[in-house]
Amino acid sequence: MTILTTDRLTLSPVAVSDMQDLIGLWADADFTRHIMGRGLSEEEVWFRLLRDLGHWQAKGYGNWSIRETETGDYVGSVGVLDYRREMTPAFDAPELGWGVAPAFQGQGLAYEALQAALAWTDAYRLEPRTVCMISLDNAPSVKLAERVGYRPYAEANYKGSLVTLFERPRTVAG
Repeated sequence: MTILTTDRLTLSPVAVSDMQDLIGLWADADFTRHIMGRGLSEEEVWFRLLRDLGHWQAKGYGNWSIRETETGDYVGSVGVLDYRREMTPAFDAPELGWGVAPAFQGQGLAYEALQAALAWTDAYRLEPRTVCMISLDNAPSVKLAERVGYRPYAEANYKGSLVTLFERPRTVAG
C-alpha cells in the first residue's frame, strides 16, 4: 500500500490505529454536515474503518489518513474510491473523496492532500477520468474541486440529497 508525502503532510492508508482519530472526526457535526448531516456513533465509525481497510485489500487503493508530518496530528482523509454508489447517473470512474477536520480547514491542507492523491491516481490508474460528488451547499469543497480541475457534469439524488457530480480528466505527465 502506498504512502504519499507532501511538504507538510504524510498520507498513509487508513489503519486500525486511526480509530480514535476517526471517532473524533466523524462525531463532529461541523465535519459531517455536508456528508451525511449528522455525527456518527463509534459503531458506525468502526464499520466505515472496516470498509476502508477492505477497500485497500480488494481494490489496491482507498482512503489515506492525512497527518501533519511534523506533529503527527490527524488532519482528515483523502481517497480514491469505488463505493458502488446507487444513484443515477452511476459513477463509471474512480471517485475521489476528501474531508479535513474543521480545526485544519482554511490552511491549504485539503488542497495539498488532494493534489498528492490526484498525482498518484494520474500516474498509476489508467482510467481516463475521476469523479466526485459534492453537496449543493458545500461551497468550499466545490471551490477546491474546481481548483484541482474538476468540472460539473450532472446532478443526482444520493440518499435523498441533491448532489453535484464532477469529473476531471486524467493528466498524463509529460
